[in-house]
Amino acid sequence: MARLLTLSRAARLVGVTRGALQNQIKRGELETFEGFVSADDLVRLYPQTRFEDDSAIERARQIKDSAFARRVRERILPDAEVLAARLNDLGRELAELKRALAYHEGLVTELAQRLEAAAEREPNGATATIAAWLREARAAARPAADAADALLARDSFLRVMAAHVHLLPSQHDFFVEGADTVLEAALRAGLNMNYGCSNGNCGLCKARVVSGQTKKVRKHDYVVPENEKAQGFVLLCSHTAVTDCTIEAPEAGDAGEIPLQQIAARVHQVTPLSEEMTLLHLQTPRTNRLRFLAGQSVMLSVNDEPAREFPIASCPCDDRNLQFHIPRRSDDPFLRHVANNLRPSNTVMVEGPRGEFVLDDTSPRPLVFIAYGAGFAPSKSLIEHAMALDVAGTLHLYWITEAATGQYLQNLCRAWADALDNFYYVPIVIDPARATLALEEQLAAHHGDWSESDYYLAGNTAALDATQALLARHGVPAAQIIRGAIS
Repeated sequence: MARLLTLSRAARLVGVTRGALQNQIKRGELETFEGFVSADDLVRLYPQTRFEDDSAIERARQIKDSAFARRVRERILPDAEVLAARLNDLGRELAELKRALAYHEGLVTELAQRLEAAAEREPNGATATIAAWLREARAAARPAADAADALLARDSFLRVMAAHVHLLPSQHDFFVEGADTVLEAALRAGLNMNYGCSNGNCGLCKARVVSGQTKKVRKHDYVVPENEKAQGFVLLCSHTAVTDCTIEAPEAGDAGEIPLQQIAARVHQVTPLSEEMTLLHLQTPRTNRLRFLAGQSVMLSVNDEPAREFPIASCPCDDRNLQFHIPRRSDDPFLRHVANNLRPSNTVMVEGPRGEFVLDDTSPRPLVFIAYGAGFAPSKSLIEHAMALDVAGTLHLYWITEAATGQYLQNLCRAWADALDNFYYVPIVIDPARATLALEEQLAAHHGDWSESDYYLAGNTAALDATQALLARHGVPAAQIIRGAIS
């Protein structure tokens, strides 16, 4: 009997992305059974995985968190009630399995007795042969525990530590860990959930729990009507998943579904990244976070300076902490003010989001990011979002600058490449007049059929035009080229 796991659980157990498993399914290396994979097939593909020791996975996760420029979160245990409920759920499942095992053991025993009786009547017949085989099989020692058993034991442990949530109608899924609410876990997984205040006041994150158990972990002022409560509606910002759940919740499908917002954010930090670039880190109020898609931009205004548009350089999975890469130029009053005069706790008005340079998370193709200079900022947001979604088979980043100092976050890119087996970083330092030729050489070296990937281009318009023409000459359809112009 096949022992089955969801694709997300399987990827988590062997330490690869869901996209990597999906590619193996496409190539016929891994069979699926209505969206599930067999534990035995998984062990066959990953025989070296040690399921009793996840230190390597945890180390990679810590590197990844650090590379995302986020504080490594303390791995907090779920509260006592949630742990008790999950253990009770596993206990109930174990009891059901024991009952089923006892029932089938009884059937086998009765079958054996009837076969033995029939064999006495016909000692030389086929029945006697089957009876002898069954007698020997039952007397033989049970097979020792194998790697698939260890995998399933590890899965049981993970089910206590984290609940699996499946979303309808998108079919997305993610895990709720520690003290996270369902909304926090979904955003951390890179999903574009519908929400507003994220503090229990607006009710925009209301969703229906189709199956499974949730628990209210935070107070909320919004009142869910009694008839909706009876149908299973809860606020995702105030509830955590106790057991594995299926939840019906809307998600934003494109940039047009994200409302325009105006937020007074506070300066958290202003940090020089290089002689040419400054990192501006803003924090929104806890009750008024910016909802946006990776790759989008906002208008920033300070004091009486005219508002300026900048791409967000951080991931929507951390919607309260917004990062911007601001050029350092003394001839521009706004840029000079950001670099020299902004201090922690100063107010910066944020209006947005804007733009349609966003990730197509429905595409099964590998992702290629081509960033010219400051085009790295929106590319970074898209890359972090793709990593959070964990669906892309491979991600390539080509960062093209005229001088090495223009690649102001090389260590971050190298950290990504070190931590993730499916991420590849190719820095290109070259005169702009020869950039297209150099890029063509690198793409030819790393990609066979160029049309098998999606391309995200960010930079000045002239560079994007030249790159799009290059990709078109190599057979890349226009629909697989997404542009984000940086002024």
